[in-house]
Amino acid sequence: MRFFKLGKKEFNWKYVLGEILLIFIGINLAIWFNNWNASKKAIVDKKVAITKITEEVINNSNQLDIAQEQNHQILLAYSEYKNKFAENTSLLLATPKEIKELNTKYPGFYLVTDSIPIENGIYRYSGGTHILLEIPILNEIAWDTTKTLSILNEFDYECLYDLESMYSLQRLVQKEINKASDALQKRELKELMNILGFLNQLNSQLSENYKTVLENIENCGS
Repeated sequence: MRFFKLGKKEFNWKYVLGEILLIFIGINLAIWFNNWNASKKAIVDKKVAITKITEEVINNSNQLDIAQEQNHQILLAYSEYKNKFAENTSLLLATPKEIKELNTKYPGFYLVTDSIPIENGIYRYSGGTHILLEIPILNEIAWDTTKTLSILNEFDYECLYDLESMYSLQRLVQKEINKASDALQKRELKELMNILGFLNQLNSQLSENYKTVLENIENCGS
């Protein structure tokens, strides 16, 4: 009977450790590359977001300025005309000269349909107010889109605070604009003027917020 003796095979630790090291390096390189790629994408997305938000704020600011000027004129016109209105009516008690001056200063605000002389050169004018309410379109599409991109951690806290404060105030302004539109449709003139007075204050504050954001948005990096 023959006996076979199995030779003891030498275990290559260097080879095994080398393989483990290569795997470790490969995994870490993959993680590093993935993080680098994600970071690069976040930087690109942030630049695009800043550009879009800037464009949106500039457009909203221009829209607000136009509306503020137009609606402020409505307030001024009403404040001068209301002293001529007969109590609880849409009739005006004024001289032809006064009516002409008001119509020249605020063309189209009050459309005269008839007049009757009363006394001492004063006429009673019948007609009605014609108010063209300027309704700005204040978007926040760029801001909403930015919040869905998971890049807000790329913005510093102060920048995020300014942006959120600005858009919150903008939503409040839009809400009051909607109220003004409803009051105009219902011909609630006094209510409309109260809303426009409040809007005038909000618009001034929002305009300042727009300026602050535009001045600082390029430095929003965390």
